[in-house]
Amino acid sequence: MREATVVRLRELAFRRDGSQWIVGRPDGDEFVAVPYEGMRAIELLSAGATVEETERRLRAETGVDLDVGDFVRALGTLGFVEKPGAPAASAGPPTFPRLRPRHVRWTLHPLLHLLVAGLIAAGIATAVVRRETLPGWRDLLWSERGTLVLASQIVVGWALIFLHELAHLSAARAAGVPGRIRLGTRLQFLAVQTEVSGVWLAGRRVRLTVYLAGMATDASACSAALLLTAVVGRQPALSLVALTSLGMLATQFLVFMRTDVYFLLQDLSGCRDMYGDASAYVRHLALRLLRRPSPDPLAGLPRRERRALRTYAVLLVVGTAACLGVAFAVTAPATLTLLGRAVGVLAAPADPLAGLDAAAVLLSAVAFQVLWARAWWRRHGPRVRRALRTRRGR
Repeated sequence: MREATVVRLRELAFRRDGSQWIVGRPDGDEFVAVPYEGMRAIELLSAGATVEETERRLRAETGVDLDVGDFVRALGTLGFVEKPGAPAASAGPPTFPRLRPRHVRWTLHPLLHLLVAGLIAAGIATAVVRRETLPGWRDLLWSERGTLVLASQIVVGWALIFLHELAHLSAARAAGVPGRIRLGTRLQFLAVQTEVSGVWLAGRRVRLTVYLAGMATDASACSAALLLTAVVGRQPALSLVALTSLGMLATQFLVFMRTDVYFLLQDLSGCRDMYGDASAYVRHLALRLLRRPSPDPLAGLPRRERRALRTYAVLLVVGTAACLGVAFAVTAPATLTLLGRAVGVLAAPADPLAGLDAAAVLLSAVAFQVLWARAWWRRHGPRVRRALRTRRGR
């Protein structure tokens, strides 16, 4: 890059964030924060200026000597530079591609938000005034047949999960963000996640709407179930909807994982990657305890962000330890016992219906574990393969 080096940048979008700019591709999942000089360099390069001309103009305008060549190479690693003959890297096709922004623009309308808030308030008032509408855990066991209980929970649970993620996707699509719904993992949990990284480029009101859309849907479903219960009385389906919605809402407050409330707190605290930065800080502290050299990964961050990350690091460690402790002490033994019983019934079937019940339980448990393993490997597999190659190289 010595003479008349022209760089073609892909389509990029921007958002000002304090003294910096957030830059990324609208259809991608890579974003970077750059100072004014970096943003100005991108503007000049996009307008057709050469690398050398961009350096000269930046020096004249700002007095800063920016190595634009190195800057362009850094942008290239993020997929922001167009390479001749190379296809544009993409995060994958969007979910429901025929769903256009004009179809779901109503999801961002303040009137809808007021109506949803009113429904949720009515549900809360019903729960307070009419305590008999609140279901208990026994309402989950509405049938003596475990297969029917399990099937009803699966149907209602996946239906509410679909609506939750569709709410995220619709709000993001209304803002022009493609969005993808995928299976993922959060520690021992199998989770359905909507990837809407592009919302980082939207305004704060839109970002908060996207983050809260799923929880608003859960709370609306729960409120509607409670209101209907007050009118028609206790019904297994309404109790199941209310309890499942409440459970989904509760899990969103497990902020030591990347839940909806986590993304909300990350945005409000001004952190760019709260989970990643806090994890790096925890590793730094662990190395310090082992008396091994480790630079503080938070040293260059603003004071407010450092304080937020240190607080979150405590939640991350305590929450992760508690969650894994429950998994090993409660969930794993209970699951193994359930599977053992099912295998025992299948090994010596005395009742055909009991055998079918045991087979359904066994099939459901195995299917869940297979889905979890596939989702975990899709996310962590490349890292595992790199680690194995590194060990072989040594």
